[in-house]
Amino acid sequence: MFPMRLGKTALFHKAVFFCALLSPSVPGQTEETGAKTASGAATADPVTFVFYNLRNYLAMDRRVSGKVIENAPKPDGEVKALLEGLVAIRPDILSVCELGDTAHLEDLRSRLKAAGIDLPHTEIVKDAAGWNRNLALLSRFPIVGRRSRDDYTYELAGNRHAFQRGILDVSLAINSHYHLRCIGLHLKSKREVPEGNEALMRLNEARLAREHIDRILEEDPRTNLLVAGDLNAVRIEPPLKTLQGGFGSPGYLKPLSLRDGEGFTWTHYWSLADVYSRFDYALYSDGLNGEFNRDLCRIHHWENWEKASDHRPIVISLIPIDK
Repeated sequence: MFPMRLGKTALFHKAVFFCALLSPSVPGQTEETGAKTASGAATADPVTFVFYNLRNYLAMDRRVSGKVIENAPKPDGEVKALLEGLVAIRPDILSVCELGDTAHLEDLRSRLKAAGIDLPHTEIVKDAAGWNRNLALLSRFPIVGRRSRDDYTYELAGNRHAFQRGILDVSLAINSHYHLRCIGLHLKSKREVPEGNEALMRLNEARLAREHIDRILEEDPRTNLLVAGDLNAVRIEPPLKTLQGGFGSPGYLKPLSLRDGEGFTWTHYWSLADVYSRFDYALYSDGLNGEFNRDLCRIHHWENWEKASDHRPIVISLIPIDK
């Protein structure tokens, strides 16, 4: 179901995550992810950050063998395919959307641990609209700051609306000298709703997210900010441009060029319309220039990706040295 045939052995193949690297240079640094060589040059192990829309990893009404089952979990076959993809990537930090409540978060964490990926530190932001499609983060590194917001609202056509999935915002201690700040988003879907125009709702959510980012950069203009998430928008649409900010401005966020092993850039497949789209992005501030291992940044593809989700995960390899 590809626009072109993809090889089964290809290696590098939507609700938004923003990461800030706060990394002062420390002489003689000997932490696990940062060190000095004998010549004094800084070295560091890369940190693998993944964003992934899990497609309804939650309890919901599902059709099973021709019958509608209430509060059915994500089918075992889908979970198995999802874990297959994640185990191949082996994330240090996993940012997700469309996850259920804390029980589902623990289910995912424990399954990953059983597969050899221990991500004990977690954060979850509940869907303000009540759909239980939540943002979450699982990390190998401790969470030392929690600034998530689920209370942002906006006015549209005289009505007050909640920023449905809110903003996940945490700081991670990569080591005692080096912190990573992560913010996650999942903007309003393209599904039409009676409450208002879906495109304007998504744009207002992007505006609120951008204001959140601006406050971070106003507090510390040197903050290295990474954006990775499901925006439900393509490159030329207003929500993405709003999140990026004014071109040439100090807070402008650039897009990372991400492709799979065959060179394709799509991250979402809408099977009903047979449409492939780029909905999941990685954006970054000027402060992160030079801090990516670009050869390892990619859209991950594997044979059973479509059984797992209608999205493919994006993989970002960070080199935790402030440049």
